[in-house]
Amino acid sequence: MRAVQLQSNVDPGFYRMLGANDEGALLRSFTMKGPSISQRMAAGKVLRKSVPRASHAIYGPAAKRPDPVEILERQNATRVQKLVPVRYNRMLASPFAFLRGSAAVMASDLSTSPVSGIQVAACGDMHVSNFGVYATAERNLVFSINDFDEVHAGPWEWDLKRLAASATVAAKSLGADRAQSEEAARQCVSSYRTQIRRYAEMGYLEVWYQRIDERAILDSLTARSRRIAEKIMLRARARGHISTLDKLTEQVKGAHRFVEDVPLIVRETHTEKGTPVKVALDRFLHSYIDSLGYDRKLLLSRYHIVDVARKVVGVGSVGTECWMLLLQGASEDDPIFLQLKEAGESVLAPHVGFKLPFKHDGHRVVFGQRLTQGSPDIFLGWGEVEGKQFYIRQLADMKGGAKIDDLETLPDYCRMCGWALALAHAKSGDAAMIAGYCGNSDALDDAFARFATSYAEQTEQDYEALSLAKRTGRIKAAGK
Repeated sequence: MRAVQLQSNVDPGFYRMLGANDEGALLRSFTMKGPSISQRMAAGKVLRKSVPRASHAIYGPAAKRPDPVEILERQNATRVQKLVPVRYNRMLASPFAFLRGSAAVMASDLSTSPVSGIQVAACGDMHVSNFGVYATAERNLVFSINDFDEVHAGPWEWDLKRLAASATVAAKSLGADRAQSEEAARQCVSSYRTQIRRYAEMGYLEVWYQRIDERAILDSLTARSRRIAEKIMLRARARGHISTLDKLTEQVKGAHRFVEDVPLIVRETHTEKGTPVKVALDRFLHSYIDSLGYDRKLLLSRYHIVDVARKVVGVGSVGTECWMLLLQGASEDDPIFLQLKEAGESVLAPHVGFKLPFKHDGHRVVFGQRLTQGSPDIFLGWGEVEGKQFYIRQLADMKGGAKIDDLETLPDYCRMCGWALALAHAKSGDAAMIAGYCGNSDALDDAFARFATSYAEQTEQDYEALSLAKRTGRIKAAGK
């Protein structure tokens, strides 16, 4: 069989993530047999010689480490300026809140850390609050990563190190001692290592169809954690478009309108550039519709827009453009809430050394979510308006998340997070090579837990630096 030859200006690094040197090599792979699972595991194990697992334990700030506050200031330069103080205020709530909002800082720190060279679709902002349950298209609840704003091809270690560090910082915020904090990180890594090996033994299609469903969630938890999980899933099932209609809107002259909560929810009349919101929205929807399949286009065409409002979300995302849309279908009991969220360059992009084949960062986010979640939002798409790129998804569709407020159940939750991360990496990378590198012993667990402890201390120092910047007037922090 003759292989198809294509021209591509995509950096070869992207195709190396897919196991090929370029697009042509990727297509030629259809005509040849690849290495077996055992061979790929062995190849991963060989990588330990050049990058020992113990080397991951080491963390020390670079000699010319960038000022963390300056990194945040550069990010804020392109954001809605009146919301920047809200972002700082949320980050100053605790060292854990700081870590949540400072993915760019940690990406810079991780860029000089040892890596095995195995690439995945890395989340880029991996921490214990970026997981939750959501409904598949078949209306089943599954547990997964739920934030893909920073997704980019990159080393699997970066995600796992950030997850482990976040577990340690979260544990310390709950009053854990050093041993308990380190154990939280260890649970993330041990679970990841165990699950990535399980996925390594599966066929590619079997991995693609894998989900962490309701039964799997409950079966993996201790009694107390199971009771909490059942409540979360019960609330998630109740969180649909109708309940959101009651929560976020009110009747005004016979029509539903968003209730304002300044500065978190604001019914703006014009965009930052002065364009009427209705005009800008019309332009955006034309580009968004083009990103959908014909079946989704037909379904969405049966709805009409009722109202729109700006909404502040998250911690690190505060200040980026984010809007809510209320659409109505057959009746008032047939609403859809969509969220438009600005997509900028991934925090990983400056550090990976190659480009992805996407000219649109909204497309990048959608690609990453579809690749790693497996059964994402049916209205997931992307569009552009006024020079800004966005992705769009449903705002409320049987979604739920855990509060990180219980030290006793934190180990269970950390194991779930490690499991979900392993599944995402197995779908997007070479699970067998990663498993071969990780091995069966707790050597990797020890190394990553030690790293997490060291980086937790760095996070506390950076948090104090941001606090000092507020006290000296360098930054302003205010709002909700």
